[in-house]
This record gives sequence, structure tokens and C-alpha cells, in this order.
Amino acid sequence: MQGSPAFQELRSKFRAFVFPMTIAFLVWYFLYVILAVYATDFMATKVFGNITWGLIIGLGQFVTTFLITFLYIRFANREIDPRAESIRLELEGGVA
Repeated sequence: MQGSPAFQELRSKFRAFVFPMTIAFLVWYFLYVILAVYATDFMATKVFGNITWGLIIGLGQFVTTFLITFLYIRFANREIDPRAESIRLELEGGVA
């Protein structure tokens, strides 16, 4: 089954979403860490009240995590799950 065109397409679709999203998030995360270590003056700059850039970017990490999760669930429901179900039915001898 691993060599079948349906499985290869499933893997390709999965990787086309997951790898770029993972790279983008890691760049965003390490940018935050690097700024926290080397740009302490910037991160300590108050934007309004006692809210600093460090706090805003740190909270942005959480927002980004939830956004990526939402996007992946939507992507999986539309693209991955129907293909996986088709492969499962084929393996179990059902009609695909």
C-alpha cells in the first residue's frame, strides 16, 4: 500500500502542509528567543501602559499555536481525512 499512488498523494499533501508550517513556526519561535536574549532593550520597550514588546510577542506565540492548530484541523478535514478513509476502505476490502 505504501507504494500506491493514493498513499503517495496522501503523504505528499500532508508534507506540503506540515513542513512549511513547521519551518515557519520554528523561525517565529527562535526569532522570539533571539530577541529575548540579544534585544533586551527592544523587548523591554513599553508599547502602552506596562505592556512591552516582549509580552506582545510572547502572547503572539500562543495565538500562533492556536491558529496553526485551527488551520491544520481544517486542512486535515478537507484534504487528509477523506484520502485516508479511502485508503482504509481499500485495505479493508470495502468500496473506495
